[in-house]
Amino acid sequence: QVQLVESGGGLVQPGGSLRLSCAASGFPFSSYIMAWHRQAPGKEREVVASITGAGVSTWVSDFARGRFTISRENVKNTLYLQMNALEPGDTALYYCQARQSEKTYWGQGIQVTVSS
Repeated sequence: QVQLVESGGGLVQPGGSLRLSCAASGFPFSSYIMAWHRQAPGKEREVVASITGAGVSTWVSDFARGRFTISRENVKNTLYLQMNALEPGDTALYYCQARQSEKTYWGQGIQVTVSS
């Protein structure tokens, strides 16, 4: 079965760093575009960053550019999001997504809280 399991979230102070991981299984990982989305309470879900199958091309949202880096290790079927210079506005539930033309899979989400 398909599984996307996020880890690495938690509580950090403003200016701190966190690395999220998404362990994938049950599908051909390298054939899928991977992405991180996030949703804060009372807000719509938004794309944080995405990365193509081979990891050559990436896209990062304006609010994350310069602070967040998306990467993947296909041999480990794992997606990462390195988050630096975290701000209170980054507080949200972060979701791992795998997609291709026919299918889209979602993880359950992991909480990131940035607070002093």
